[in-house]
Amino acid sequence: MNKKICLWSCPRNVSTALMYSFRSRLDTIVFDEPLYAHYLKVTNSNHPAREEVLDTQEKNGEKVVKDIILKDYPKHSFFKLMTHFLVDIDKSFLYSVINVIFIRNPKEIIHSYSKIIAGPKMKDIGVKMQYELYHELKEKGKELIVLDSKYLLQNPNGILSELCDKIGIPFDKNMLEWTKGPKKEDGVWANYWYQNTHNSTTFSTYKEKKILLNREEETLYKECLPFYNFLTEKSIKI
Repeated sequence: MNKKICLWSCPRNVSTALMYSFRSRLDTIVFDEPLYAHYLKVTNSNHPAREEVLDTQEKNGEKVVKDIILKDYPKHSFFKLMTHFLVDIDKSFLYSVINVIFIRNPKEIIHSYSKIIAGPKMKDIGVKMQYELYHELKEKGKELIVLDSKYLLQNPNGILSELCDKIGIPFDKNMLEWTKGPKKEDGVWANYWYQNTHNSTTFSTYKEKKILLNREEETLYKECLPFYNFLTEKSIKI
């Protein structure tokens, strides 16, 4: 039976690399943030390439769910999604897919995000929404997977093997590498966000960095930290 895998990521994670990883499987097709235009329209957020996204993507989130996410495909389907895009949308479709909550240390998210969009807020970072989504699914008795990019980057082979096992598909070593450059599945926003991933052919080695945040960013980090600490305890570790 073909699997529908929804990756609920925070921004500025290695979610694009993970999408490319699943794209390297011959039995899987991937979709890049199909709910982005819906999010931009509903929230009126001003992101890079906003008008291009609105012009090239379906803006009705319910239609995206019905016609793209829940559509039948001849292969497994992998949807790279952002948790904070789940606004003004019926979440009942989550019970029909495999949900992977993809987290990252919020200090790293804030530091990276603020380089492109200044002054991020809690609603932009997505960590609290990931925490809420975890509990919402658990309360409904729906199983889910938590994946932390730190552990993925430390041990791609081991973590991906465990992830595939939890999804119910065989691990494929092709997932450990991909071709350099843009991919046909990339969204029109790729030029603003994907430069590092386009220059890569595999997962980068995790290196702990000394990050200095300004006062507002440090306050946001401290607000995010309890949600991240809870979720990372639930994440796949080898």
